[in-house]
Amino acid sequence: MSIDSQLKSPIGWPLLAGPDASGQWHWPGLERSVSDGLRALLSTRPRELMMHADYGAGLQDFLHEPNTLAVRARILERIQTAVARYEQRVQLDRVEVSEDERDAAAVRIEVHYRLRRTGEPQRLALALNLGG
Repeated sequence: MSIDSQLKSPIGWPLLAGPDASGQWHWPGLERSVSDGLRALLSTRPRELMMHADYGAGLQDFLHEPNTLAVRARILERIQTAVARYEQRVQLDRVEVSEDERDAAAVRIEVHYRLRRTGEPQRLALALNLGG
């Protein structure tokens, strides 16, 4: 069995569409595009991109911090600032950063937003293990 036959779909960035078996091109919808953009924004550290030194929330900076109210407040502020500055396609409704009741070192992050174009509410949920 060849590697090609094991792959169900081509490997690549989600924004790079490819034709399906009938030759039709499929591009991600607005919801998927915004969700992927938010995930990239939250996981990118400032100064990580050469031409966009300020881009990113840099949630990895909190990986060895203790899970305290003050740290969760800093995470919340970092997310709100980054989304307001770099994701103009959304209206931020609220951000929740809370303790994970199953893991004392982890926080749950929920970003509630509306797509500006449609007004449709959306939610992005993430878990971040602080480990501190």
